[in-house]
Amino acid sequence: MKDFLLKQGVPEKLLIELDQFKKYYKVDESVAGRVPSPRYKYYGGEVLSKSIAALLSGYNILLTGPKATGKNVLSENLAFLFGRPLWNISMNITSDSGSLLGSDTFVNNEVVLRKGPVYSASEYGGFAVFDEINMAKNDSLSVIYSALDYRRIIDVPGYSKLDMHEATRFIGTMNYGYIGTKELNEALVSRFLVIDVPTISEDNFKLILENEFDLNEEFLGLFTKLFMDLQTKSLNAEISSKSVDMRGLLSSIETMKHGLTARQALDMGVVNKTFDSYEREVVEDVINTLFGKDVSYKEVFKNVDQKIVDFY
Repeated sequence: MKDFLLKQGVPEKLLIELDQFKKYYKVDESVAGRVPSPRYKYYGGEVLSKSIAALLSGYNILLTGPKATGKNVLSENLAFLFGRPLWNISMNITSDSGSLLGSDTFVNNEVVLRKGPVYSASEYGGFAVFDEINMAKNDSLSVIYSALDYRRIIDVPGYSKLDMHEATRFIGTMNYGYIGTKELNEALVSRFLVIDVPTISEDNFKLILENEFDLNEEFLGLFTKLFMDLQTKSLNAEISSKSVDMRGLLSSIETMKHGLTARQALDMGVVNKTFDSYEREVVEDVINTLFGKDVSYKEVFKNVDQKIVDFY
């Protein structure tokens, strides 16, 4: 991983300090299973450098940007690099103080606190991700304000205060323009260092495909161009961001390995992500322009020869 980060342009000084952080802050065995092992690497040296520097300095970070820029992948990569247990918290209309901090429950006829993700991350020195933080309602925000405060103390109603572990960090993520989102107020933004995550470049997306799949060179270029064309159309407001789904495209290619045609796979992972008929036509036109005809998995991948086994 060190070689990868250096190739991405992350300064060696940051990597030395990162290693010192990991050696100093040990992980409790009870939550060691929460330290992630990311499937995907995040490509982008400047964003990685900013994020690592901010977290090493003891600050919390807010990752902003449009859809499909890899904010959640980046969050998972950061927890892995720091060797910290990770809690992901999806902020939505059902999120409240109880779901974040914890709620009362009975154990052996006694009322005890069933710890929530914010409490657990604060106790064990973990990283907690507030996913789509701009969808949080006021009850949740009261907990978030407390967690992000410089005093690093959380008061749990009915229980004693919790002194936050020194290694605890919070990461907020937010997309622009989603239905149900709202503008973050100044008090909340001031508690973060804000990092604008740019759209993925063509070269970096091609690297992801190269690392994940053994694609023939022609289709490596075609799948890359498909994603970049959809991303451009979304940024130009020709289509929504629903079909600009990196996970969806990668999943489509994965299902092709099992014998689906390109069109069958792309229908599931890309085309059907939108329910607007006009938008579906635009996305289908992009696919038809690039691929021309439906292609089989044998054309897409290298070394696909397999023997059919008898299942019975």
